[in-house]
Amino acid sequence: MALRINIPPLTRVILVILVGLSVVYQAASYRRNQSGDSKIPRGVPWLALTPQLSIYYPWAYVTSTFAERNVLTLLIGAATLLYGGKYLERAWGSAEFGKFLLIVVLLSNVVASCLYVLLFAITRAGAQAWVSLQGSIALQAAFLVAFKQLVPEHTVTILKGVIKIRVKHFPAIFLTANTVSGVVFGTHTAAVLSWLGFLTSWTYLRFYKRQPDLSGTNTGGTTLQGDASETFAFAYFWPDIVHGPVAAVTDSVFKLLVAARICTPFSAEDIQTSNDQANARGEAGLPSLMNQGSRRGGSGKREEAERRRALALKALDQRLQAATANRQQPGPSAPMPSIVGVANPALEAATDKKDDSTMV
Repeated sequence: MALRINIPPLTRVILVILVGLSVVYQAASYRRNQSGDSKIPRGVPWLALTPQLSIYYPWAYVTSTFAERNVLTLLIGAATLLYGGKYLERAWGSAEFGKFLLIVVLLSNVVASCLYVLLFAITRAGAQAWVSLQGSIALQAAFLVAFKQLVPEHTVTILKGVIKIRVKHFPAIFLTANTVSGVVFGTHTAAVLSWLGFLTSWTYLRFYKRQPDLSGTNTGGTTLQGDASETFAFAYFWPDIVHGPVAAVTDSVFKLLVAARICTPFSAEDIQTSNDQANARGEAGLPSLMNQGSRRGGSGKREEAERRRALALKALDQRLQAATANRQQPGPSAPMPSIVGVANPALEAATDKKDDSTMV
């Protein structure tokens, strides 16, 4: 019986590139250390991105993402690409998934390189210009943002149910962990790349990525640009207690970008359609993130389906209440003739005639 590889084609290619470039990087690093060449403090600049030398090795803006530093980060990166890539490539298609990867990889590395060059220009600290930017951590952050868009209410169970975390909480946990690690352990490059991967992927998915209309409000194979749904707003990536302050800051920034004509504001129709789109994605029941081949766990699937139905009913109830309130609002109308207190000659004449006939 032939071995069946249940991995989409692009994900398979990316996994091979990740393993291959990581092995080459480790071999090149070992050879450099053995030779005692210390002209460059660390890294392999023709494979991993070094800001000071990026102009000589422009391809490093792509290859650096797939050149992991050690075996542990290689295993984490491979697991991320395997499970996340399988999920997203099947949900979006190979072409759109490839575009997403390219945008996140290029923009994250370019912006990170510029930040470290600027930091070197300000501080004149040579370590900032010769730092090695590498690893798939930007893609890991981007995948979590994509999962937040597609299955925000999906619950991931760890240690046989001891720990349960919803997908919508993973981006905040991931960014917080990398930020704390950057401050405490000095892994600042990982913190910078994780934030840039998060911001790049959210900006692309929020404003630019085109997707089919699943809400049922449009026909004819129409597509939507971006995701204006309320649950995918920047503030909803963080705990409820900070939604207000975060929303105030992000709304101010967005208004400045709109005033500068860099961004286009969403219309009420865009927001409503995107909300319907988010509800449709939840009702569609995309495959499980961690147990795609499992046949067990029926109770968990029923619980997830009940949660999605409850969210859909809540959204529908809110829409019905809003529609009812709009219909009940008084509008301008023609004044009705009054019987008491308003002079009406025809009515008075008829009343007088009736009184005369009665008296007769």
